[in-house]
Amino acid sequence: MKIRKGVSQSADSELAAKELYDAIYQDDIAFAVFYCSPDYDLDVLGRELKRRFGDANLVGCTTAGEITPNGYLSGSLTGMSVSSEEFEVVTSCIDNLDTFGFAQGAETTREMLSSLRQAGKEPAANNTFGFMLIDGLSLCEEIMVSSFHGGLGDIPLFGGSAGDGTDFGKTFIYHGGEFREGRAVFSLIYTSLPFMVFKSEHFTATEDMLVVTAANVKYRIVHEFNAEPAADEYARLLGMSVEQLNPAVFATHPVVIRISGQNFVRSIQKVNPDNSLTFYCAIDKGVVMRIAKGGNLLDDMQQTFDKIHQKIGPPQIVISCDCILRRLEIEETGIGQDVNRLAVANNMIGFSTYGEQINGMHVNHTFTGVAISSRQTGKKNE
Repeated sequence: MKIRKGVSQSADSELAAKELYDAIYQDDIAFAVFYCSPDYDLDVLGRELKRRFGDANLVGCTTAGEITPNGYLSGSLTGMSVSSEEFEVVTSCIDNLDTFGFAQGAETTREMLSSLRQAGKEPAANNTFGFMLIDGLSLCEEIMVSSFHGGLGDIPLFGGSAGDGTDFGKTFIYHGGEFREGRAVFSLIYTSLPFMVFKSEHFTATEDMLVVTAANVKYRIVHEFNAEPAADEYARLLGMSVEQLNPAVFATHPVVIRISGQNFVRSIQKVNPDNSLTFYCAIDKGVVMRIAKGGNLLDDMQQTFDKIHQKIGPPQIVISCDCILRRLEIEETGIGQDVNRLAVANNMIGFSTYGEQINGMHVNHTFTGVAISSRQTGKKNE
């Protein structure tokens, strides 16, 4: 497997595209992905990437920060490409997400699985995984990931929601030479090389419960917790005032829900003028949430990589989707240098997201991804 990865820190869109091309282009690309700052001129960047990469299977998105060969950066363009006979990749682009339904997801996965079989590959959980990038402000992650997961059966999938720094204005997905809102790209990747799709988070539930008693489900807004204004009740359980609530607080004090015995993190995006709370993930009336207690992010990250090394050996690449709130926590706690050391040592390429996907779930404050090893150093997939 030939992997090339690179980064441009040029603020000029045309020059950045050239520098990324020079770093990652190779013959017979099976799959390539990039992540870019929303500060670029996306019309210019899209045009230049299309001109240089041509019909290569290239996907990408805007970010809330980039994970590069040099560690975590902001304001950059980073990416990677794979050229290998060990890979067969099928990519679908879905536009107009507001009209997307479960039937479309089932049909999309059926066609993608069929394409792999026509190429002589029989997709299964030990040789195939799915990778999704989606407009992070579309509010469509749950229906997309659950429909794809349902169509794939036990084939694992992961992904991330595109970002817009900390502005939450517009997020874009790239495919076929242009960036668009209201878009998702989904790739089904078959490989005979060892890989591991993973999820990691460092929070556990406390006994402080928040029951959603009033909500606008469509827009992920909780109006009331425990029959009290949502922000007031959340702040009370933290021993704070509503005025003290800010992104740093949300980053270190998310909430968790339990599904089938597992904790899944739900994070707050903002306090609204009426003291309601907007979430990054779907919510519903009657859902029981618990205030989360944070562990050590760095230790949890190290343990994740230890598991990867134990299962498949040293990764050649780790395609990474890491929540924006984790980045804020990294900055708040001053552990950036140690996190960068882990990222570089484990060949991470990825981005800070507005949400993460793992199998059938859309989550927050989570690190999802796939680690891919080599036949020489890895162990057979289980």
